[in-house]
Amino acid sequence: MGKLKKPKISKIKRNNQKKTKLSKQGKLKTRRHKPLKKQPQKSAPPQKVVEEEESDHGEDLMNMIEEDDLNFMKKAISNKSYNLLKHIRLNETDKDQSKRKRKNIENDKPLEEMYENKIAKIMKEKDGKSIRMLLPIKTKNGVLEKRVIEEDVEIANKEDNETTNNNNQEENGENDEQENSDTEMDIDTHNNLEGIDKPVSTVELLACREDLLKSKRLKIGVLSSGILENPELKSRNLKILLDMMDEKDSEVYITVRKLTTISLLEVFKDLLPSYNLLQVSQEGVLLKKKTLALQNYEATLLRSYKKYLQKLEQMCKILRRKKGDTRSIHEREIQLGEIALSCMCELLTVHPYFNFSINVASYIIPFLDNKRSNIREKTMQCISQVFKEDKRGQLSLTIVRKLNQYIKSRKHSVYPEIIAVLLSLRIKDVNLDKEKEEETKQKKLMSHKQRILALSKREKKKNKKLEQVEKELLETKAEENKQQKHKILTEITSIIFTIYFRVLKQAPNSKVLSACLEGLAKFAHCINVNFYQDLVSVIDKLIEEGNLGLREQLHCVQCIFTILSGQGTALNIDPYRFYVHLYKNILNVHCGRTHAETEIVLKILIQILIHQRKRITQTRMVAFVKKISMLSLQSQHNATLGFLGIIKQVMQLTKAAHVALDTDCIGDGHYQPEIEEPDYCNAHSSALYELIALQRHYHTVVQQLGKNIAYTVPTSGEGSLTTEIAKLSPEELYTEYDPAGVAFKPAVPVPKKITVKKSSNLNYSMSPTFEEYVNTFNVDKLVELVEDIDFYEAYTNNL
Repeated sequence: MGKLKKPKISKIKRNNQKKTKLSKQGKLKTRRHKPLKKQPQKSAPPQKVVEEEESDHGEDLMNMIEEDDLNFMKKAISNKSYNLLKHIRLNETDKDQSKRKRKNIENDKPLEEMYENKIAKIMKEKDGKSIRMLLPIKTKNGVLEKRVIEEDVEIANKEDNETTNNNNQEENGENDEQENSDTEMDIDTHNNLEGIDKPVSTVELLACREDLLKSKRLKIGVLSSGILENPELKSRNLKILLDMMDEKDSEVYITVRKLTTISLLEVFKDLLPSYNLLQVSQEGVLLKKKTLALQNYEATLLRSYKKYLQKLEQMCKILRRKKGDTRSIHEREIQLGEIALSCMCELLTVHPYFNFSINVASYIIPFLDNKRSNIREKTMQCISQVFKEDKRGQLSLTIVRKLNQYIKSRKHSVYPEIIAVLLSLRIKDVNLDKEKEEETKQKKLMSHKQRILALSKREKKKNKKLEQVEKELLETKAEENKQQKHKILTEITSIIFTIYFRVLKQAPNSKVLSACLEGLAKFAHCINVNFYQDLVSVIDKLIEEGNLGLREQLHCVQCIFTILSGQGTALNIDPYRFYVHLYKNILNVHCGRTHAETEIVLKILIQILIHQRKRITQTRMVAFVKKISMLSLQSQHNATLGFLGIIKQVMQLTKAAHVALDTDCIGDGHYQPEIEEPDYCNAHSSALYELIALQRHYHTVVQQLGKNIAYTVPTSGEGSLTTEIAKLSPEELYTEYDPAGVAFKPAVPVPKKITVKKSSNLNYSMSPTFEEYVNTFNVDKLVELVEDIDFYEAYTNNL
């Protein structure tokens, strides 16, 4: 084995070792050479003192760098291709040394030099802009190598000028500002108008704003259409649109936010499914590529939808101001909040079974109690539509619970819309008494079966399996469980009646009472029999107090008669006082301000005179028929047709009302319409004289119906009706000929043109005596006669 060679040490390292030894021994001299004395030479500049220890002009570092790297750095400094090397300048001596050390060969150029040459060529093509090369990327079409980003060089040049020429910068400062403003003008006209000192006209400002809005509209439209074309690939567009909802430009932010929210609404209406998306984390499960892509798309869709709803809630906060908040809010921001609310309402109605539907419904409910009427109407339409179209019932149940909690928390001091919305619920077929009876029967049957059949464990297991199979069969048939749905509906009705009864007991004088009574009148057939007696006494007390208006009184009467028409027939309740309330309030309804109450009166009269005709006396029936004929004279033609339809059916069903068509006064005494009690007004002594006036009515169908009743309702012959009119019920007559849509039915015929024949060659012949008188007439005699008359009048006046 040979001796190991010592590793070679560079000169720099050896010198450093010597210096460290000398510094430790204290023998290191700080200055090897004395400073040169200054010689009085005028032309030569003063020489600087050189310290070898402090600076050696970087010769050691230059020796450490390889020749190729050194040449590359010098080229970069001369071309100014790198921002870090722009401030460095080469000395002429360094350039000479680099030329001596290496010669450039055309065929054998390094890669870095070729790269820099490419940049230099592009720089010549692009004036005033620097180029930054990017790394190559791999795409579907292949590898993109030449990727370039343009950058403005003006800022870098400014810094160079500051370091070299401070005086020139002060002189040319204004020119640089003008150049910057010009570049801004090219980039963005909107920012330029804000920065220029010159006065700008309003036309220029409006034009600039319109240009900005056009670009924003185009961007929103392109992004939205891209999502709808291919939602799975373009799902990233949702994030961009959501960011645009936070537009902060003071001139266009309201319009841009409106456009973005409405565009996203249409996008989500088309994209969202009609079922609930379940996000289950499947860790460690291998999935197919398509299923994984679908899961990712659903996750992004759900995430962006949640973010959209959160942004809508932030916009709607301006509509829910707290007490004591006196900040002035611009009308445009309120309109933006209303648009956000309408978007939430539309999403709830279109997709009631999608995720976050319960959250949206619970957020919307307080807007039923808003100060603004248009906001209350929007929310009421939304929730009523949800109630009508909800087939499962689960969403309706949650909304009703939330409404109950809200009304209870506010202590019934709310707007009527929050209770009137409950009228849209579909609970007509629910009967609480039948359900209780069925439950008790089932319990008895089950207990009886369990006593008879002492089932073994095997039989019990079989029964459980059979129940599971039945449930699965229902699911495969895509049928809803009717029992579950019925259970939900019963719970809804129980909550509704707790709201109504609580209002009647705790707040009988509130403004919610009218809507509460209307709801009781509509759903009274669902009330349990045990509550009937208490409800009748409460309503009678409310009417006798005299604090109710016309509509509230009519609703009270309607509620009582709906109770008595169903299971309340078994109750011992005398409804005479409610007949009196109806009879005295009938003529208060007319075609003016109280026309809306006509429909309530029509429903009550159909109930008592047609459906419950066996429970009413003849004298009472004739009194109501006479009162209805009087009411028909002061109503619109559709209401008149409804009242005449009731009289027609009463005439067909009972002969007791035929007495009213007899013109001879058979009864005792005279008819007294001012008496408020129908049994004592003596209506038998009167007749239906109003039919004569109705036969001259402006509406042709009213004329036909009035004539038909006057002829004792014949089915054929004179005075009979056409089959189209005869088959219509009173309610159908009221709705069929309703003039609310400003459409007259039947249409008024166009008057025919009457051409008058002109008589030609008419020869008028005068009698000979008249002709002689005309010829011998003297004008002077006529003047004398007139003067005599004037003298006579003056003479009589003086007397």
